[in-house]
Amino acid sequence: MPILGREEDIFPSNLLEDETVLTDTDRKWWCIYTISRREKDLMRKLAALEIPHYGPVIPKRYRSPNGRLRTSYVPLFPNYVFMLGTEEDRYQAMTTNCISRCNPIEDRERLVNDLRQIFHVVDAGIALTPEARLQPGNRVRVRTGPFARYEGTVIRREGKTRLLLSIQFLEQGASMEMDEGLLEPI
Repeated sequence: MPILGREEDIFPSNLLEDETVLTDTDRKWWCIYTISRREKDLMRKLAALEIPHYGPVIPKRYRSPNGRLRTSYVPLFPNYVFMLGTEEDRYQAMTTNCISRCNPIEDRERLVNDLRQIFHVVDAGIALTPEARLQPGNRVRVRTGPFARYEGTVIRREGKTRLLLSIQFLEQGASMEMDEGLLEPI
């Protein structure tokens, strides 16, 4: 079976930048927990229904048994997709048979800020490492560079400093390597 190319993980493509959509009081953010390995299927169906959503997808490189280098695109947060919609949109999403549960998110502003950070890092092609649970550490802000003003938690792994960008609602995140000199404590 051939490996599929990268598919769109956000609909519409300007979802996290369009203030008219984000401030629409009729719509709310939903955290959707999918049935196992159905994230991409759900995103295809939501796009066909024209329901705004985001489910970050990152490249994963590995060697096949015959030694070829392969790239597949996997969800950054397995089983999770974020949807912006009305109760009717939620109902339509539930009819896709891809969803295990659907929870409303109360803190819209914080979620949108977290999703924007993740989106920009994925879009920039920075290598991310999924982190299953948030680890205790210092909250920091990036002082300069292309990710200036991004906030996260410092974690150390194998002697290297990594900045953890997280979705607080899920208690999950992704980390990227960062020069310690670019960080300042909050």
